[in-house]
Amino acid sequence: MQEIAPVFIAGPCAIENRTMFEDSIRFLDSKDIHLVRAGLYKPRTDPHTFQGLGTSGISMLAELKREYPVSFISEILDLRDIEKMREVVDVFQVGSRNMSNYVLLKELGKAEVPVLLKRNMCATLHEFACAAEYLTEYGCPYVVLCERGIRSFDSETRNLLDLSCVPLMKSMTAFPVIVDISHSLGRKDIAVSMGKAALACGADGIMVEVHPTPETARSDAKQQMDFREFENFLKEIY
Repeated sequence: MQEIAPVFIAGPCAIENRTMFEDSIRFLDSKDIHLVRAGLYKPRTDPHTFQGLGTSGISMLAELKREYPVSFISEILDLRDIEKMREVVDVFQVGSRNMSNYVLLKELGKAEVPVLLKRNMCATLHEFACAAEYLTEYGCPYVVLCERGIRSFDSETRNLLDLSCVPLMKSMTAFPVIVDISHSLGRKDIAVSMGKAALACGADGIMVEVHPTPETARSDAKQQMDFREFENFLKEIY
């Protein structure tokens, strides 16, 4: 039986400007990574922090898609943005906060665009599976589940990465399951070890944040890898 290579989704936490995003795409393309995080919206707990470019960045994505062989994965927060975003977004991402936003899930199901569904930080696996069924029940052609960590009492990592979610969701559902290494850990020094562990327990892919200069990033600087770190990450994983 031929082994299927894991899928990698990479890119910055959020699009900050065209230069940094195009630099990221060019680098990822050189590594044969063509599923790119393209965060137009960045929901933040603190309302005074960077919230993303919003739909003003749609025209930029359209231009970059014409120049590079990429597919964009972008989080959607509001069902009113579906029509505008579907013109340039290949996969809609439903973030942790919106996993139980059933109105949004129903409308995304009707949009006939693949959806990457992230687990809510306090959701049971049954609740996670039911949220995915909302999408397929309303017509979504393809759903990917994403484990991104659950809330814990320990502050050593941003969240508790629940790798038991991977084999359990694969046995409970027919959906592929990937693991978001960056948002679950909130740090990158143990990303290689946890990436290997995710694949060892059956994950179909890994999502990781990559930024040209993480130290200047406007959000989640500690968990984003620079280009050299990501090269080493790929080398160790392979």
